[in-house]
Amino acid sequence: MMPLKKCTAIKALLWLALMCAGAHAWAGQVAGTVMQLSGPLMAKKADGKVKILAIKSEVEQGDTLLTEKETYALIKLIDNSEITLKPNTSFVIEQFSYVAEQPDGDHAIFSLLKGGLRSVTGLLGKRNKERFEMKTPAATIGIRGTTFVATYVPASAPAPASSVPTVPLPGGGTRAPGLYVQVLDGLIHVTNPGGTQNFAAGQFGFTPSFKQPPVILPANPGIPFTPPPAFSASPLSSTGAASGKPAAIDCVVR
Repeated sequence: MMPLKKCTAIKALLWLALMCAGAHAWAGQVAGTVMQLSGPLMAKKADGKVKILAIKSEVEQGDTLLTEKETYALIKLIDNSEITLKPNTSFVIEQFSYVAEQPDGDHAIFSLLKGGLRSVTGLLGKRNKERFEMKTPAATIGIRGTTFVATYVPASAPAPASSVPTVPLPGGGTRAPGLYVQVLDGLIHVTNPGGTQNFAAGQFGFTPSFKQPPVILPANPGIPFTPPPAFSASPLSSTGAASGKPAAIDCVVR
């Protein structure tokens, strides 16, 4: 008969192997496709490799997407939702699961580490809006069937002269570090340990840190979001976005 300690150790090793295999499979699942680009876009993979992306490249769960200083990038996810990244943005697809026939498996968890984006809700957010999370260093954004813009300004990022906001902001006359949001359609709720605030269409919001509650701003704080005009009319099909194969010029930086 197998000793108890040895049996327990084998079970632990089997569990660890299953967990590692599951994590590896999770990280490699296709989440969407690059639809438009105005400059370089890179994906740091879960294994640490860096891949240069092109139009029709696939993005996966576990990818950290990095845009350069002139790059806007439009990503269409497999539920037909869209994420448009601004220049100088770092964005993580932590988890994205969508199967049309399996709503119980829906999950959408993202992290905006710096920079900004526009998010357009797709099928997942319409049927399971409570399973959408956009995390930032200052707060987490939830949706209610929404199109919104979010920008996170790190504390170490100096504000250029052209970025003076149109309304007074905490921290002085120039753009204060923190999370800024703008709702174009629908409703979002912004939550952190300091509190929760709902924002409706046409409203702007701000929170400087994870410890201070989000507040409604009286006017546009001057956060630009101006992708190229071509981004409003994607040349690729609006359905089956993730079915395209990666472009031939994709390469991996080792």
